[in-house]
Amino acid sequence: MAIPDYARTNFDTLLRAASDGNLALMECLDAATGEPRYVLCAVGRSDGEFVLTPFGHLSEGNPYDAYLPPDPDDPIGVIVSPTT
Repeated sequence: MAIPDYARTNFDTLLRAASDGNLALMECLDAATGEPRYVLCAVGRSDGEFVLTPFGHLSEGNPYDAYLPPDPDDPIGVIVSPTT
């Protein structure tokens, strides 16, 4: 699986914000459910105002349960369970 350009660009922006000390954790509400989310944001300025750019939210619980990692033996596949 190739990482798309938009994801690489956003990741580079996030790294730059972190190295400059311009990162924030902000409590927001999920647009679909109304549940609280804790969102990682880059902080910028525009016309003297702060601009917070959301990049993703922190997940509750064990993050290892939320994602399937890429399969090192299959460049277009994922590991579907810890036993495979």
